[in-house]
Amino acid sequence: METLKATYTLSNNVAIPKLGFGTWQIKEGEDAYNAVKTALEVGYRHIDTAQGYGNEKSVGRAIKDSGIPREAVFITSKLESHIKDYEGAKKAFAQTLEALDIDYIDLFIIHAPWPWHEMGKECNAGNVAAYRAMEEAYNAGKARAIGVSNFETEHLQNIIDNNEIVPHVNQIGYFIGLDQSKTIEFCKEHDIFVEAYSPLGIGYLLENVDIQKMAVKYGKTPAQICIRYLLQKGVAPLPKSVHRQRMIENADVDFVIETEDMAFLDTIKGDPRRWDDIA
Repeated sequence: METLKATYTLSNNVAIPKLGFGTWQIKEGEDAYNAVKTALEVGYRHIDTAQGYGNEKSVGRAIKDSGIPREAVFITSKLESHIKDYEGAKKAFAQTLEALDIDYIDLFIIHAPWPWHEMGKECNAGNVAAYRAMEEAYNAGKARAIGVSNFETEHLQNIIDNNEIVPHVNQIGYFIGLDQSKTIEFCKEHDIFVEAYSPLGIGYLLENVDIQKMAVKYGKTPAQICIRYLLQKGVAPLPKSVHRQRMIENADVDFVIETEDMAFLDTIKGDPRRWDDIA
């Protein structure tokens, strides 16, 4: 599983593992602790959590108890979506470091351009203010990289126009069937790296007949096809599981999908997600 050892390089020359381990909807306590502990044992070195997931403490404890050197694990967390001010973001960042029990974080990002309960609300000034607090953390060496999540082009442009540091990362929902070409093209133009959450389409893609047929062709699982597709798109998928064997399967993606098959997967359309279930 060489993919677990491979990295991309962010615009500030920070290396980020190509494959991450997501912890959305994994409960605080033994569930989150055991899932992260197992993922690290399997070989994952990129762990993605968020303040909104409520599991930072268990994630941090699992990383510490793993015995793996801190610098060998890439840790991401996210500012709660409703925090849209400088002081609130500054306080929240400190709380994340405390919850994870770490001195610095590898990547800290704004979870969404608007509060989840007010989707679509214009929060340009608030995002600029919150991001300014994150810039200070970055300049102080407390965050190795900073960025955003679920930001579309207008939200990204707002940060670029009104802050000093272009986001290093934009973490978005991205999977077979979901056209994110506009946002991804903008990110490429501005050297913003893209991470892909919900790489399996919250599980719906595993039942897709065309993906199942392609999995048979390559001797792989539908999940492996979905993850490999994203790797060949040059982004970092963040699959999630609480089962060791599935964690292993999700990382066993050292194969290549042929060009014509990638093109066919591009023709699949549909977004099964519901925004009240989002990461």
